[in-house]
Amino acid sequence: MTNGALPIDSVLPELLLSLRSSGNAILIAAPGAGKTTRVPLALLGEAWLEGQKIIMLEPRRLAARSSAKYMADRLGEPVGATVGYRVKMDTKVGPRTRIEVVTEGVLTRMLQADPALEGIGLVIFDEYHERSLQADLGLALCLQSQALLREDLKLLVMSATLEAEPVAELLGGAPVISSEGRSYPVETIYRPKPSGVYMEDSVTQAIMDALRMHAGDILVFLPGAGEIRSVEAKLRGRISAEAGVRVFPLHGSMTADAQDQALAPLPSGQRKVVLATSVAETSLTVEGITVVIDSGLSRVSRFSPRTGMSRLETVAVSAASADQRRGRAGRLMAGTCYRLWSQEEQQGLAARSVPEILEADLAPLLLELSVWGARDVMELNWLDAPPLPALQQARELLVQIGAMDKSGKSVTAHGKKIAEFGHHPRLAHMLIRAESLGLGGLGCELAVLLGNRDFIRYEGRAQSADIRVRVEALRGGGAYAVDEGARRRLLEEVKRLQRELGIRSESGLESNLLQEIGLLLAFAYPDRIGRQRDNGKYLLSGGRGATFAGGQTLAHQPWIVVADVDDTGTDSRVRLAASITFEQLSLHLHKEINVETHIYWDSEAKAVRGRSRKKLGALLLEEIPLSKPPAERVAQVLLEGIRTEGLDLLPWTKAARQLQERTVFVRHHDSSWPDLSDEALLGSLENWLAGYIDGLKGKSDLQRLNLKDILESMLSWEQRRELENAAPTHWAVPSGSRVPVDYADMDAPAVSVRLQELFGLPETPRIAGGRVPLTLRLLSPAQRPVQVTRDLASFWSNAYFEVRKDLKGRYPKHYWPDNPLEAEATRRARPSKT
Repeated sequence: MTNGALPIDSVLPELLLSLRSSGNAILIAAPGAGKTTRVPLALLGEAWLEGQKIIMLEPRRLAARSSAKYMADRLGEPVGATVGYRVKMDTKVGPRTRIEVVTEGVLTRMLQADPALEGIGLVIFDEYHERSLQADLGLALCLQSQALLREDLKLLVMSATLEAEPVAELLGGAPVISSEGRSYPVETIYRPKPSGVYMEDSVTQAIMDALRMHAGDILVFLPGAGEIRSVEAKLRGRISAEAGVRVFPLHGSMTADAQDQALAPLPSGQRKVVLATSVAETSLTVEGITVVIDSGLSRVSRFSPRTGMSRLETVAVSAASADQRRGRAGRLMAGTCYRLWSQEEQQGLAARSVPEILEADLAPLLLELSVWGARDVMELNWLDAPPLPALQQARELLVQIGAMDKSGKSVTAHGKKIAEFGHHPRLAHMLIRAESLGLGGLGCELAVLLGNRDFIRYEGRAQSADIRVRVEALRGGGAYAVDEGARRRLLEEVKRLQRELGIRSESGLESNLLQEIGLLLAFAYPDRIGRQRDNGKYLLSGGRGATFAGGQTLAHQPWIVVADVDDTGTDSRVRLAASITFEQLSLHLHKEINVETHIYWDSEAKAVRGRSRKKLGALLLEEIPLSKPPAERVAQVLLEGIRTEGLDLLPWTKAARQLQERTVFVRHHDSSWPDLSDEALLGSLENWLAGYIDGLKGKSDLQRLNLKDILESMLSWEQRRELENAAPTHWAVPSGSRVPVDYADMDAPAVSVRLQELFGLPETPRIAGGRVPLTLRLLSPAQRPVQVTRDLASFWSNAYFEVRKDLKGRYPKHYWPDNPLEAEATRRARPSKT
């Protein structure tokens, strides 16, 4: 079937015709239809290409190398001639190369180097249904390049399972070509994992049963390399007696030669069991497979905005992925698929995986777009737009590591250098800083360790959170046993990274070199520097809390840097960290340390206080009192303190309060007057009080103010003169006394006066230009209230005689005339004439 007709062949004429007449197209074809290897070769001779290259984007390095090799074999050429590939740390292209199969990061680098993609006529996005972040980014950049720079550039999106309509709309109404594909019947057997049985044991037993019950080769889907090694070890003792059965691992971190061995057909009479991750779902052709055993699990990277970290999580596959895996058993003949879950669980699977752009750490994407020149992420065309909160978090990180300017709008020279590295901005920044300090080799080791799972075998001992333990083990030291195969792979990856960056290893395993691990981590994770709190927990510079599980030696360090935490609880549990010293932070992260002048209101002392604070993010490093805080800020905080505490903080004399009340009374009847009510004064402190508080810091200083004069200054000269007439401070009664007027009730200003001092006054006195009668609180000779009235004439005519009878009985020596209107007012017991 490989060398003969494939299902895709029947739709190739339609596809070629569509691309000749349209700028873009979408091809939907089932797994095994041949789209990955047939389409680029079929398009190579198209006249519209005019000798330009075809770039095909593959999500995985393994698929990129495999598909390039297959196409080169079809042409009878070595890889690197007409067909070549570019993947991370491995390139095989030549001057005659017309088809380049590249991985996603490589396409982004090509676009950054040449936004017009000169010399490239077609970009193919293979397996787009996987919706990786880099595929979405690459498509968005290609669409903008097509719109602004290259109208002749053509784009082809290929997928096995994809809702074509939204993509067609994104590509400007591109035509959709479908290939039904060809596959043989696949029997699906649901075989749920028994409770209490490890997944690896369940998989191993399913493999043994399938070897006995079925012919052909077996493809096993496992979530990651660790599970592959575990199942491989379990099989090693059980199939050694099985003649002609070989076990091959297949995952992305293997060498190219080892991957090729897993894909290559075996001699006749031999069988193979391929233990693979999700790399084998699509694009790859594993010859001879008739049985698929699916664990139903996949390992994906999930970003947590809560912790600001991405971590690998093992999750259930989607229904679409499960069908892709199942289809692998029916490529050559009728096959069988064992699903290690129940039919009920099958019904609960998500229809398809969530696009990575909706869940990912967007720092790499935002940096790429900034280098591209996009000032607004939303100016590009996205199938799913990146979430704004995740973009903001990414922007804050890039500003913090100096990749973007402080406004977060433009990329810096350092940011452009970071982007050239092709690694996560955190790690690229760390590698650049490490190299500048002569620690590039150590930086490469850390970068590799941070990107891979732990290779130490703790054998019943608690897992160490100290990354220094892993560095020692990687170098062949330390007290822990290790997975030697994994260690060798990691060392090879370190060497490749060093070659790629032109970095030489530091000599030896000096202990002082290991002391720099925390420093290098701090470059990568400036938001996760932790200071120990009193309870043994840590506050991180990003504001989160963190703590260690029991028995960790790092839990006693005053300062740490956290590389990995879980995402649960108020204080996240530290999974990976290193210690760091305060001296290292002060020397190498001084740009991250902010000196803040903290001027605040001390509610207990009722005064302004000033302190100088050195802070690293949320961490307070040092705090000292300020001897001379900025006067302008002190005045501002003092006003805020008055607003908080209330106007009682000011020195209210009786005269000041009376002036306020008189003015409020007049304004009540004439709105042109200034508002001196408590509410208005509190709301306008900056307007009337700010000019009088220079040099003052608190309540005791405020007592020096002449509040009456300050309030009076708010009145014009005319208003001050009029105030005495409209709202006098005192009223002269007939006895000659000057009685103060009480304006507490603006609707009823009042005087309190002894009744005898009003004899001879016929009418109630009025103020405010005669508009408002005074309320008269009439008192006995002993200053006790006897009557309240606003109508004195009525009082004399009616109530006076009852009051006189009572007062004459209680105060017989006092003067109580029969006719008060003709009597003489007196301040004594009797008038001087009587």
